[in-house]
Amino acid sequence: MIRNYATEEIFHRYQSNPIISVDDFPYMANSVFNAGATKVGDETILLMRVEDRRGMSHFTVARSTDGISDWRIDSQPTMLPSPDTNPEELWGIEDPRITCLEESELWAVTYTAYSEGGPLVSLAVTTDFKHFERRGPVLPPEDKDAALFPVQFDGRWAMIHRPVSAHPYTLAHIWITFSPDLKHWGDHQILIPARRGGWWDANKVGLSPPPLRTTEGWLILYHGVRTTPSGVIYRLGLALLDLNDPRRLIARSDEWVFGPEEAYEVSGDVDKVVFPCGWVLEGDEIKLYYGAADKCMALATANISDVLGWLKTHSS
Repeated sequence: MIRNYATEEIFHRYQSNPIISVDDFPYMANSVFNAGATKVGDETILLMRVEDRRGMSHFTVARSTDGISDWRIDSQPTMLPSPDTNPEELWGIEDPRITCLEESELWAVTYTAYSEGGPLVSLAVTTDFKHFERRGPVLPPEDKDAALFPVQFDGRWAMIHRPVSAHPYTLAHIWITFSPDLKHWGDHQILIPARRGGWWDANKVGLSPPPLRTTEGWLILYHGVRTTPSGVIYRLGLALLDLNDPRRLIARSDEWVFGPEEAYEVSGDVDKVVFPCGWVLEGDEIKLYYGAADKCMALATANISDVLGWLKTHSS
């Protein structure tokens, strides 16, 4: 295939990035990053991962009318780890992803609970982003990067996740699984395999925000982790799943669409990382909220038709 090597900017960074840092917080913290995102009425809600100065993470809500500026941050942590009632949260809660369950009028939050046995997938639900009902662990260690689809398929919920084997030579693929009740999960299968060799997404991939429904399929934004002599680089690629059967992969980008370039993305607690856990589609515009270098929150925007068009021309 002949490539056009002209610069293609599909996602455009907000000129005043970062949009939220710990300097904006009403209480002391080390960093803020990897926020889930959704719309509630006229407000955009960010459920942010906040790391305290012990190294443990919790969640705090920020609200904005335009989804860009004037963020109103809760005066104290919105959802703290609760190891007394939920021992799987012993070492913190991380990387929330929000899905509005259309049939139940609930927002489901899938997140990583850092247990003594390793990181696992937990689930909580909320109606107001002030109170959360924990449903507990749904997938055992080691598993991360999980998000639900907003609808059922043939009477079952579907969830994307990323298990990791303890075997050092096993690749980390993106999987899909199904459940009748959001508690018991089965029919696991690989959905997007990590490539091998010199690819940007070789060896380890994971879901970024939850699946986004479009006219052409479920749009997937995923991260690939490239290991280099100077450390790892987290970049983002695109994929498309069938609307009626999310097990069917329609397209997958062979190039990354977004990667760390700006100073706030290149240097931080973990260098060279762009890591989104949430996006919001308003009309034709995608607002992508991402953690930059595990230190702050940033925003990029894109037109949905441009994203789908880019994927068509960059699909392997």
